Amino acid sequence: MRAGRLLSIVLLMQNYGKLTAKELAEKLEVSERTILRDMDSLSGAGVPVYAERGQRGGWALSEGYRTNLTGMRAEELASVLVASQSGLLGDLGIEKHFEAAVQKLLAASPDEASKDAALARQKIHIDGAGWHRSNETAPLLSVVQEAVWEERKLRIAYGREDGPAERVVHPLGLVAKRSVWYLVAESEGELRTYRISRLTAAETLAERFERRPGFDLAACWEQSISEFKRRLPKYPAKVKVREATAGRLAKERFVRLAEPMPADGGWMVAEAEFETLESACEIVLSFGRRIEVLEPEELRAMVRAEAAASAALHEGEH
Repeated sequence: MRAGRLLSIVLLMQNYGKLTAKELAEKLEVSERTILRDMDSLSGAGVPVYAERGQRGGWALSEGYRTNLTGMRAEELASVLVASQSGLLGDLGIEKHFEAAVQKLLAASPDEASKDAALARQKIHIDGAGWHRSNETAPLLSVVQEAVWEERKLRIAYGREDGPAERVVHPLGLVAKRSVWYLVAESEGELRTYRISRLTAAETLAERFERRPGFDLAACWEQSISEFKRRLPKYPAKVKVREATAGRLAKERFVRLAEPMPADGGWMVAEAEFETLESACEIVLSFGRRIEVLEPEELRAMVRAEAAASAALHEGEH
């Protein structure tokens, strides 16, 4: 364990430059006294560490010293990119590579690190914002992932309103939004997005494809999201919601909630955007007495009518 900590100290100083004993102790979760003993051990082993005194002092490595590390594998690099979403590591089967990956990536030569990081960013994008969290499964994710990484054509099948469809696509990248995975692919000269859980079949083909020059996965995804939101129906309303409930309302899949403003008695007032009058009524009723519609009147009237009908239905004995 101590040998691993000594290596971690060397890598941290190599990646971050000068660090105080306190900073190292916090990062490695040991005492400053332990760090000082470790520095003596490193120096005795021939590692060129030195201390600078003063307000901006700290421990550092002699200029030009680098450790001799093996290169990163593709799955290690991918694990770094999805590390902030711990559930996604398990989806891709790469969680065990995370700890080894972080310091290797930073310790690589600047040119090599930039090249590898750019390659991974082109193929995996993590969007952690917004949207209701889903626990859906994507059994074909591993097949799609392989095709993306190896830049091979992919034959997919999926259901549509007008019946099942099948096509061969160029899989350009994977996007994870919370626990939902999407494939961004080129098909017949156009960029398309597929929800991987809705694929009914996927087969990696032997034939490779050439990526679009200058393709930017993150930018493509943001453009797709903007277009999707633009096409959604909108029903604006003003609501008053209990302070303890505001966070749950904001997480509703079909609600866009502006920053709530505090009101009296533990309530908050906010502008909300639902999709339709009917869906707004259903969502409001699901929160019971913890939410009140202030505007518009037609939504207030519908909520009153539905609540009265429900109350009448439950009057008397069953």
